[in-house]
Amino acid sequence: MVNILQKICNYKSKELEQTKKRCSFKTLEKLISSKLEKRDFKDKLILAQKNKKNFIIGELKKQSPSAGEIVLDYIPEDIAIIYERSGIGALSILTESNFFLGNIDHLSLVKKKSNLPILRKDFIIDRYQILESKIYQADCILLILSILTDKQALEFINFANELKLDCIIEVHDEEELKRALKLNYPIIGINNRNLKSLDVDLNNSINLNINLTNDFTLIAESGIKNPDDIKKFNSSGIYNFLIGESLLKSKDKEKKIGELLLNESYK
Repeated sequence: MVNILQKICNYKSKELEQTKKRCSFKTLEKLISSKLEKRDFKDKLILAQKNKKNFIIGELKKQSPSAGEIVLDYIPEDIAIIYERSGIGALSILTESNFFLGNIDHLSLVKKKSNLPILRKDFIIDRYQILESKIYQADCILLILSILTDKQALEFINFANELKLDCIIEVHDEEELKRALKLNYPIIGINNRNLKSLDVDLNNSINLNINLTNDFTLIAESGIKNPDDIKKFNSSGIYNFLIGESLLKSKDKEKKIGELLLNESYK
């Protein structure tokens, strides 16, 4: 039986075939400009963990396979402005078009309105998408290890480095974490959601964090909803978080962000 992750990747592969017919890799390369702004992403995460200061990557997405429609009138640049003034440290933008109803244009649209660094969150299976990410002004890309071989992951990391893009290496279980550690890239995201079954377990980040040395910086992803979740992670040495649904569904996003950052004034 094909799981949701396989469905997404199958669709992505077919979509890429059509995209490449419209614009080849060589044509895309010509669009790269040395004037493209690069905002630091990786070092902000490393510093937050070092200083034990909570850092939230606020996610922008209209819908997801697990939650369905999250935002009815989705204007990502408007949400980004609220996030930034409320203390969010960076942005994650879903660009997958079919299952999340994202759009790669959202990267450059948000970049014009916000000063925060931007992660392109998508299902990257081809160097072409990394080149796209740079052109559309992402600062960082997500590499989901469960859909990549070790060879692909290393190739994509090196190509991203050439383009001055940071990476987040996403894992879900101990086997994937072992593979990630061998890649020796300092930023590892641990997804509390199983992308095959969509089940969530917040203890996943905590359990896998035990295996990380100080050479690596961890981001806890998915299922984080309240200050108690943040405190639980803090007690296990986790200070970086990628949060989407609970922020997007909140009617008072500024208050919600303040609570999650454990700001005294929002207690």
